[in-house]
Amino acid sequence: MKFAIVSKGDPQSNEYVQKIRSYLEDFRFRYDEDQPEIVISVGGDGTFLYAFHKYKGRLEHTAFVGVHTGHLGFYADWVPEEIEKLVIAIAKSSFRIVEYPLLDVLVRYNQPAKRDSQYLALNESTVKSVEGTFVIDVEIKGELFERFRGDGLCVSTPSGSTAYNKALGGAIIHPSLEAIQIAEMASINNRVFRTIGSPLILPSHHTCVLKPVTQPDFLVTVDHLSFLEKDVKWIQFRVSEKKIRFARYKPFPFWSRVRASFIGD
Repeated sequence: MKFAIVSKGDPQSNEYVQKIRSYLEDFRFRYDEDQPEIVISVGGDGTFLYAFHKYKGRLEHTAFVGVHTGHLGFYADWVPEEIEKLVIAIAKSSFRIVEYPLLDVLVRYNQPAKRDSQYLALNESTVKSVEGTFVIDVEIKGELFERFRGDGLCVSTPSGSTAYNKALGGAIIHPSLEAIQIAEMASINNRVFRTIGSPLILPSHHTCVLKPVTQPDFLVTVDHLSFLEKDVKWIQFRVSEKKIRFARYKPFPFWSRVRASFIGD
C-alpha cells in the first residue's frame, strides 16, 4: 500500500512523521506523495484541511487518517501515544471507510469570456464585501428568499458545522446528513431591513445562489484559503457529489468527537 504524510511543520510533529514513516516502511509500505492510498495528517485540524486540499483530486482513491498533536483535533482519531498502535492497525488490519459530505462552490462572472471558478470545501465557505456593508440577494432553489445586509454569510458542511458555523450560532449537524448550512454574520435587522435571523439547513437537492446588489467584488474563503473575486455575477453553493473518505481503524462516533472537542470530561 502507498501512503503519504502531511505534517503541521513544527519539530514535534516532524518527529512523529519520521517515526510513522519509518515504521510503515519497515512493514513494506511505500511512501508516495503523488498517488497515496492513505494520507496521514499529523497536527491539528488546520493540517488536516491542508492535506484535504492537497489531495482533493484523489478523493475516490485516497482515505485520510488524522494524528492529533495540537489543542483541537476534531478530524483526528489518534494521539501521539498511539502511533505504534496506528501503524500496526494500518499494517495488520483492514479499515472501515467513513464518508463525509463536501461543499461545492461555483463563481460565475459578468464577463462571459471569463471561466467559472470552482472550489471544494471540507468545512465551509464565507462571502464578505471588500468594503462597506455586504448586500446580497439570497436565492434558494431558484427563488428569491431574502435580501441580506450585514457582514457576510457562511455556508458550511455538516462536519464544518462544528467550526466557524458554530461560532456564528449555527446548529451542529451529523455528517451522515447530506446537507449544507447557511449562517449569518452580524445581519442588519430594523424597521427597514429584515433577514431571517436564523441558520438555514438545505438538503442535497437544493442550491443556494448569492447575487450581488450594490457591488460585484467579494472576499471569498474556502476553508483556510482566501480569494478576491471581482466582477461576480453570482455564487452558487450546493452539496457536492464528491465525498471525503476517512480510514477508520477504531470506533469514534461523531457525537463522541463533539463532546471530546467542546465539553470534555
